[in-house]
Amino acid sequence: MIQLIKNLGHILYRIWFYVLVAVLIILFLPFLLLTTLSERTYKQFFWLARNCWAWPILIGMGCIPKIEREQQMQKGVSYMLVSNHTSMLDIMLMLVVSKNPFVFVGKKELVKIPLFGFFYKRVCIMVDRESIKSRTGVYLRAQRRLDQGLSICIFPEGGVPDESIVLDEFKDGAFKMAIAHKIPIVPIVFYDNKKRFSFTFLSGSPGRVRAKVHPFFETGILGEEDKSTLREEVRDLMLNELNEIP
Repeated sequence: MIQLIKNLGHILYRIWFYVLVAVLIILFLPFLLLTTLSERTYKQFFWLARNCWAWPILIGMGCIPKIEREQQMQKGVSYMLVSNHTSMLDIMLMLVVSKNPFVFVGKKELVKIPLFGFFYKRVCIMVDRESIKSRTGVYLRAQRRLDQGLSICIFPEGGVPDESIVLDEFKDGAFKMAIAHKIPIVPIVFYDNKKRFSFTFLSGSPGRVRAKVHPFFETGILGEEDKSTLREEVRDLMLNELNEIP
C-alpha cells in the first residue's frame, strides 16, 4: 500500500512537470513567438525563457536552485558552457545558472516534444550525431551565434547516460569548438537533478537542486591537437566533484 501511494505520487509529480512546461509556454506564447521571428531578438527570448519559464518550473516543482560560483561570467563575453546531463531539469537549471544569453546545441530528437519542440527547433542548434554533414554544420551555426555575442551550451556526454553511470565519456565537439573560437570553457556540475527528476518514470521528489560553476578553462593558446587533453581535464574535474557529493 505504501509503495502504491509512492508510485501515485511519482506519477502526479511527472504530470505536474509537463503541465507546468506546457502552461507556461502557452501563457507567454505571443511573446515567445515574437522573439523567435529573428535571431536579432534572441536575447529577449532568452530573458523570457530564463525568467518566465525556467525559474517558475523549478519553483513550481519544489526544486529550489542553490548555485555556487567559483568564477563569475562577464557580461558581453562568450563562453562554452558544459555540464553533466541526467535530467530534463538540466535545461531549466542551466538557464538559471547563466545570466549570459547562450544557445543550446542538442540532439534533433527533442523537436518531437509537443510545444517545447517547436521552440527548440527555432532557437537551438540541432545536431544529428549520425550525420557528418550535420556535425560540420554545427560549427558554422555556432560561429554565427558567437559573432552575435552569445555563448554556447553543450552536454558533452552526447546524450543522457544510463543512471548507473556517474559521468559518461565526453565527446570532442564542445572542446574542439571552444579551441577553434578561443572561448573559455565553463564547467558546471549539477548535483541533484538525477534525484529530483530522472528519466526513470516512477522516481523524483521536490528538494534543492545544487549547481557549481567551477573555474574556467582558457583556450586562447591551445590548438586542435590539445582537445583530447582539455576534454579529459574538464571531465576529471567534474567526475571528482560528483564522486564527492555531500
